[in-house]
Amino acid sequence: MKKSILMITPENKEINAFRRKQFNNFIQITMPYLAGFIDQSKYKITLVDEYNQKIPDDEKYDLIAMTVNTPNAVHCYDIAQKFRQKGSKVIMGGPHVTLLPNEAIEHCDYIIVGEAEKTWPQFLEDFYKDCAKEQYICKDIPSLKGLPIPRRNLIKKRFLTKGAVIATRGCPYQCSYCNLKQIYCDSFRTRPIDEVIEDIKNIKGKYFVFWDDNFFGDLEYAKKLMSELAKLKKKWAAQVTLERCKDEELLKIAKKSGCIYLFIGLESFSQEGLSSVNKGINSVDKYKEIIKLLHHNGISIQAGIIFGLDTDTKEIFKKTLNACNELGIDGVTVSILTPLPRTPIYEQMKKEERLTSTDWTYYNGKTRVAFKPKHMTEDELYDGYIWFRKQFYSISSILKRLRVSKTNIFYNLIMNLGYKLSISSANKNL
Repeated sequence: MKKSILMITPENKEINAFRRKQFNNFIQITMPYLAGFIDQSKYKITLVDEYNQKIPDDEKYDLIAMTVNTPNAVHCYDIAQKFRQKGSKVIMGGPHVTLLPNEAIEHCDYIIVGEAEKTWPQFLEDFYKDCAKEQYICKDIPSLKGLPIPRRNLIKKRFLTKGAVIATRGCPYQCSYCNLKQIYCDSFRTRPIDEVIEDIKNIKGKYFVFWDDNFFGDLEYAKKLMSELAKLKKKWAAQVTLERCKDEELLKIAKKSGCIYLFIGLESFSQEGLSSVNKGINSVDKYKEIIKLLHHNGISIQAGIIFGLDTDTKEIFKKTLNACNELGIDGVTVSILTPLPRTPIYEQMKKEERLTSTDWTYYNGKTRVAFKPKHMTEDELYDGYIWFRKQFYSISSILKRLRVSKTNIFYNLIMNLGYKLSISSANKNL
């Protein structure tokens, strides 16, 4: 007899209001990917993404599975409580569970700590036989060979943004605000190229993203993969580090293979600020040269920007806006510094008694400030961050940046207007 499983990609209302109107919110691939491991002769699967779906909490399921990140932790705990009261069992995994397993287990029946390629199938088998353990912990480094194709047929209400693919895992760097080293095994791994290509062929649409933390982490691998990818005539984006983009051969291969834009964590236009979070791989003096090289090769840049570094003053917002306009930064994903649990920056701020809340909802990097900045108040940081977002996505800034970039103009205009609309919508709903 089949058991029923509801797999949830959670998103609380606050973050949903923030993200809802953006045009480039590709699906979080975790749950469709984990669904690929499930034996369909034993389980009936329902997949729900709260980005655009409501949880069917009026129904009864044998098992509820959730991937939990820190800002959604409280929301996930509430969901779990409701379903457990109805008799469902709940399993949680993901970043927050891996970081704080002792907290998470207080709110569910089972947890998966760390990477799940080995532990998730084992749990499913045990649960079906009614002998599941409370904790499943990743003890060996999982290989990326032989991974299942994500169950994209279970994804609802996604037309252009259901294409997400995993090619590599891990990052060789040690930024103090990042929790990758605490979440993943400390080993950069690649997936067999032929398997990645088959996965991409499974995507019906033309557009997709690599859901990797550092797609250029292994340059030779990336070049070989992109050479094969060129044959598929698709368009894609990925996250990389700026210093790897000095390689013009790499950029030419990327463009030929269909790369539209690269997400690059610039983080700050202050070298002192970069050093304060161990991001010395970025050199502010080289930003202009490398960004110009990206644009010359027809690739747009979506820059990651963080406000609230210990060196930031109130002048950082205007300085950053002027720099982005001057360099023709095509788009930004801007965040407030977030001291995620167990990261070096969290431990530092905890020691300095600068954390201002124990409510994980504050740790979303978008709508709350969870710490005391050094050179401004929490309100000044938040207001400056909001001011920057509004100004960056103002019509005057969009036009200034497009004139400098001259790259993928139609695509960039649509993306920028999408962000502009999302900002207006979020401000009304928050």
